[in-house]
Amino acid sequence: MIAPGESVPSPHPAEEPFLHHLVACLKAPTVALSGTDGQIRSGGVQGVLSYDRRVLSELVVLVDGNEPIPVGHSLDEADDARFVGIVRHLGNPGADPTVRLERRRRTRVHGIDEHLRLVNLARLPISVSLTVQAAADLAGVIDVKHGVAVPDLVPEPLPDGIAWADTKTRVSLRASGDPTISGPCLIWEIVVPARSAWEVDLIVDVETLSPMPHTFRPSPDGLGWNSVSVEGPPDLALLVRRNLGDATALALADPQAPDDVFVAGGSPWFLTLFGRDSLWAAQLTLPLGTDLARGTLQTLARRQGVRVDHETSEAPGKILHEVRNYLAGSTLPPVYFGTVDATALWVCVLHDAWRWGMAPDDVAALLDPMEAALAWIVDRADSDGDGFLEYVDLSGHGLANQGWKDSGDSIQFRDGSLAKPPISLSEVQGYAYEAAISGAVLLDAFARPGGERLRSWAAALRERFRAAFWVSDDRGRFPAIALDAAKTPVAAAASNLGHLLATGLLDPEEIALVAERIRQPDLDSGYGLRTMSSESAGFNPLGYHTGSVWPHDTAIAIRGLTLGGQAAVAASLAAGLLRAAAAFDHHLPELWGGSNAWADEPVLAYPAACRPIAWSGGAAIALLQAAIGLEADVPGGFVRVRPRPEFASWFPLRVGGLRIAGHPLAITVAAPDRVTVETTAPLRIDAPG
Repeated sequence: MIAPGESVPSPHPAEEPFLHHLVACLKAPTVALSGTDGQIRSGGVQGVLSYDRRVLSELVVLVDGNEPIPVGHSLDEADDARFVGIVRHLGNPGADPTVRLERRRRTRVHGIDEHLRLVNLARLPISVSLTVQAAADLAGVIDVKHGVAVPDLVPEPLPDGIAWADTKTRVSLRASGDPTISGPCLIWEIVVPARSAWEVDLIVDVETLSPMPHTFRPSPDGLGWNSVSVEGPPDLALLVRRNLGDATALALADPQAPDDVFVAGGSPWFLTLFGRDSLWAAQLTLPLGTDLARGTLQTLARRQGVRVDHETSEAPGKILHEVRNYLAGSTLPPVYFGTVDATALWVCVLHDAWRWGMAPDDVAALLDPMEAALAWIVDRADSDGDGFLEYVDLSGHGLANQGWKDSGDSIQFRDGSLAKPPISLSEVQGYAYEAAISGAVLLDAFARPGGERLRSWAAALRERFRAAFWVSDDRGRFPAIALDAAKTPVAAAASNLGHLLATGLLDPEEIALVAERIRQPDLDSGYGLRTMSSESAGFNPLGYHTGSVWPHDTAIAIRGLTLGGQAAVAASLAAGLLRAAAAFDHHLPELWGGSNAWADEPVLAYPAACRPIAWSGGAAIALLQAAIGLEADVPGGFVRVRPRPEFASWFPLRVGGLRIAGHPLAITVAAPDRVTVETTAPLRIDAPG
């Protein structure tokens, strides 16, 4: 994922700020970015961002003019952060600190709350001046991301705080404890008795003053995943709990239908609707219920393309890439369709949600948009008539690459040269094949015509793909990452291979070849699947799409490998994700470096990675599903559980709080051949033991 307007070969301008060392406290659409000491300092990326504006650019707490020295912080839940600092100049003499400042931050959809607690464990009272220094610049998120300096606004004094405003937004900072207001500062002169504490509350509220046409609402009820529980390896249980919490914090609702909830792309730059990202998040979390899938599908269907427009890349039936309010610094339009894969993924998610028990009436209501999407795939997505889906930016200022690897240097030959558009991505052909077959199944199930045409088209695509895409290197045969404008295979090994495995495009022998290529150490880093082989000339372990590891990308490969009978390779990749997750307190970021775990190299943070991110939350559930071999076919009347022996080190394992066809589902795996399935759903249970 890249931000609006980034279509040049370098996906990240030099001035883009680093995020890896910051604490992100989130409740969409609001995020607070601070140092690990809790201070929000001016002059960089730190601040409170809400509705794509920085509503607070500074929030610094001083004790007698000194900053507390940080000694600890935590972010157990996505919207709840704690910070502790010691105040060395106060308290008992000696080496042991006896005065500390505790700071708890909670993010709300329209602001943040902070609770400050000055603790005095000294033998005598302390007299102190505590100051909160604040500022707001109301900079747009693109300006913040690109390091554009925006001057702070002049604060307006309030009886209990200060405020800032322009024509679009008003921000207020209010406090308890009767502070003295002096310009941008709130000041308390206090005495804290021995062995006691003094406390004060800060409340930051954000108010929108003018309508924004493409703003999504906060989701009042979250995603309903609070009951999900995992009893098993502690790392796995923690990974699931924290990443589901992160995904829940990203939940937004469609203002046209507030019951339709989706997961925003990610924090801090992508707190809005993204076609591909939101769809993958819904797909990977289907074992938790179909409500997220339904909301995502319906929200996107309301914005489905209806006309041809090269400026926005819109076309009839096409599913959009992203929705934004107009932002200074962006070259993309507010509603942008520059994605080649979201349309097929939309169809695939609809089919899979139906299999997981999405209500037939809800599925039926989406069949017209599905047929429009399939018409785009079959009749319009092949712009040059070669039989493959391809992309090229005709606007001159859109995204250069329009698959999930959408940075300008992501599609490279093995020698490092860049592929020229129009480009036909390998995984997109797989998505299209799966969408055609899935669409045919749904048309048949709902007594609509057209299924045979789709099956014939898919069969022909499969043969064309087999003839055009397969290549080889010193480590084996595999499908090229893409075909370029000259129809030359881009014969580089990359993680795109993993996306093909579950689509049905490959036969069992081909799946085995792909699995063999993925398991090689140039792709399997030991910390997950590298986006590009380490043997390619353009490899960079900290390249955005040229050697890094993305957890959702690895999870998609794990899903396909287990479905394709290649669980040993899947288990190796899954172990790598767990190995890396510990370096991030089990909150999976957007990506990390593709360093070599097999050579005992450390996990490398990608400094500009977003966290949390929509599809990383789904990755945790994909690991569980792969290990226990969970498949659903509600229309067929059964649920299947086939634990993979290759994941035996994770057993015994109990997973509760799953959902199928609206019913609770809990699975206990004592061993691969001893399984207990508990559900009230009227389905046949297909499980060993």
